[in-house]
Amino acid sequence: MLKRQPEQIIELKLLENRDDEKIQYIVSSAEQLGLKLSYAERDQLDDLAGEGVHQGVVAICKPLKAYTDSWLMAMLEQTEQPLLVILDGVTDPHNLGACLRTADAAGAHAVIVPKDKSASLNATVRKVACGAAEVMPLVMVTNLARTMKELQQAGIWIIGTAGEAEQSLYQADLKGPVALVMGAEGKGMRRLTREQCDQLVKLPMAGEVSSLNVSVATGVCLYEAVRQRQICDS
Repeated sequence: MLKRQPEQIIELKLLENRDDEKIQYIVSSAEQLGLKLSYAERDQLDDLAGEGVHQGVVAICKPLKAYTDSWLMAMLEQTEQPLLVILDGVTDPHNLGACLRTADAAGAHAVIVPKDKSASLNATVRKVACGAAEVMPLVMVTNLARTMKELQQAGIWIIGTAGEAEQSLYQADLKGPVALVMGAEGKGMRRLTREQCDQLVKLPMAGEVSSLNVSVATGVCLYEAVRQRQICDS
């Protein structure tokens, strides 16, 4: 946050009596930026962090920017070979945070989720994302099926992941404008989401388990797209 979006920070609260190198760096950076600093006991930081692990410092921040359908469509008009991720029913904030982090690392342009079937951008998501929540646009849409239709009309090929698909991920062409659809663990994609996909693919599963964690599966799919695009560019 200090490096990428310091203007989002309202105040930094630090653990009393901690004065190691990492804390000194944070304090120095915050002072240079003119940010408000205060000190608190561990119990106070524990309460602020909730389920998270604060490691001696908590940032109180403004809400993240909200991205809309209209922003998404405007972005697509200005983007060559867009790479999008659609998460259908991912309600675990740890999984959403991990997906945002992977999407940022792979160079995706946005992550799209339904408002009614997704984890919100809370403190847990932002912590797990390790900075990606501040830079990876998360587009929350009211009607996911309708947004997928609009993406198709804009020239995006929508590829869904399903264990019963006949084609492997590695047989799919991911070099063009693509949106990868990942379903919730267990249930997978909802029926309307599945029906809206142009193509279904599966990840090869050689072991006894039937599925991967959604954030791991998202990473596998995104980096296959990265691999194909790098070969195409070389």
